[in-house]
Amino acid sequence: MINQKYAVIDLGTNTFHLLVAKVGNEGVQILCKEKRSVKIGQGGISNGVLAVDAIDRAVQAIQHFHSQAMRYAPIQVFATATSAVRNAANKAALLEQVMQTTGIAIEVISGDLEAQLIYEGVRQSMDLGLENVLIMDIGGGSVEFILCNHQQVYWKGSFEIGGQRLIDLFHHHEPMLESEIEAQREFLAKQLKPLIEACKMYPPKVLVGASGSFDTLASIDILQKKLPLNIENEREYLLSKTIFYSIFNLVKPLNRSQRLQIPGMLELRAEMIVVACILIDYVMEKLNFDTIRVSTYALKEGVLARLINGEKVS
Repeated sequence: MINQKYAVIDLGTNTFHLLVAKVGNEGVQILCKEKRSVKIGQGGISNGVLAVDAIDRAVQAIQHFHSQAMRYAPIQVFATATSAVRNAANKAALLEQVMQTTGIAIEVISGDLEAQLIYEGVRQSMDLGLENVLIMDIGGGSVEFILCNHQQVYWKGSFEIGGQRLIDLFHHHEPMLESEIEAQREFLAKQLKPLIEACKMYPPKVLVGASGSFDTLASIDILQKKLPLNIENEREYLLSKTIFYSIFNLVKPLNRSQRLQIPGMLELRAEMIVVACILIDYVMEKLNFDTIRVSTYALKEGVLARLINGEKVS
């Protein structure tokens, strides 16, 4: 396997990602990483459709990623779509446009497979050890939880309670009202009963937060501490419970424009960060975690690992 190149495109509900890697005798080398705020779920996710303007944004982003990937002449370009697309009644309109303009056949994956690929991606970034951990990945459309260790998955679940859905349901004021925060917590208590039950069977010792909002929390902490790090270049970052709550308490009373002024806050995360923190807070409190191991690897790295190993992605 000498210098074979692969490109992975991850169509998330809020963010699209491109990852291009070369595999050779020296291992895996990342050639290109890019992300775009596409918000494909905006204006339609709660109704089970993709809005026309969202489809247009998605096609433009994929065309751009395709042209970027082609600069490296990969032997394969593999694209996955998750919650917003898999639940959309009109997803065929997007899939057909992308196929016509780029020749890319988008693989719409199930929530169960999404959780498995996230696990396989996280396992590339860190040693999960032999004790049980809970991996948590907060997407715009769905949230995946995986109870596992480095050797195996004990339980996994995909819940359609992602950031964009939570915003549509609860985040109606800037800043969020206490009544909205409490309503979200009551909603999570009902929705996440299967997770809490699974955690009684396989009690996790550590919370592992995969990419997305967890990357943003790590970036804020890095800049607050003036550390000589860039989360984009790290595979893992440790967040204490104290640090998480200090950031949560920082963002909670702010409106969107004020949140954007926080060093490390990305524009594509500013809308979702409060509902995401409420979700993390609920899990931290219910399961009594003291730290969060942030993994910068997730779904796209899991897809890449399968391509490199010659395995079917779906």
